[in-house]
Amino acid sequence: MSPPLPDSVPAIRLKGVSFRWPGHPPAVEDVTLEVRQGESLAIIGPNGGGKSTLLRLILGELTPDSGSVEVLGMSPSEARRARRIGYLPQRSAADRTFPVTVRQTVEMAALVGEPPWRRPSAAIRTRVDLALARVNLEDLADRSVAELSGGQFQRTLLARALAVDPPILILDEPTSALDPGAQEQLGEVLARLQSLDGLTLVIVSHDIRAMAAPRSGSEAGRALCDRVACLRRTLHFHDAPEGITPQVLAHVFEHDLSQVFGDVRVLARPTHHRE
Repeated sequence: MSPPLPDSVPAIRLKGVSFRWPGHPPAVEDVTLEVRQGESLAIIGPNGGGKSTLLRLILGELTPDSGSVEVLGMSPSEARRARRIGYLPQRSAADRTFPVTVRQTVEMAALVGEPPWRRPSAAIRTRVDLALARVNLEDLADRSVAELSGGQFQRTLLARALAVDPPILILDEPTSALDPGAQEQLGEVLARLQSLDGLTLVIVSHDIRAMAAPRSGSEAGRALCDRVACLRRTLHFHDAPEGITPQVLAHVFEHDLSQVFGDVRVLARPTHHRE
């Protein structure tokens, strides 16, 4: 792993970032935010609000039409090549059809860039063991992925993302399709990765409660993420989760809520109490 950078260098910095798909309105517009090293940020918003586009801009899969994106002082593509970013994509049912074990699944990520005929070195085997231990899967290392529960499989994919020992971990809807118990278990693992290992976490989600609500267990009273960015094309909020107001949420999720409650602009209107 490369030597750590000074704390003054942001893990991720976006300045005035805009991106438009051809023939469509802007997917993201004038987005400016910073993620400090060792911080956890949740990016929440409605479907179609620009979360996936912003994620792809941070990962270097898209280039902004205007503005700039930096990852640890580098371009996103340079950071990916240097293995500074670990990425956990949304789950796919096809991911579990291969007849491989948990260890082999993690090992495949650790071997990227190695000659295909070379057996894993002692260093790579140690790195894989460490990744499994970080997500509490040592006892299941030799089990087929087809036999895992949803939560166990998600932690396997998390170990796979950790196999190159990246300082930044980006997760796309990591709690979707997980039952509450598995969500809590995954949250404990992520909190430990941040607090003990110093990882920077960026979690894209539409699940406000999972990202911003105070947690139970060993992290009782603490939200999963230090800060929350509410995105619907542009940023409507970017601060600690306790600062989110119902008015902000009603505005960001206006389209989704309108299908249930009608005109949510009425719900979002502040009420005034007479003294």
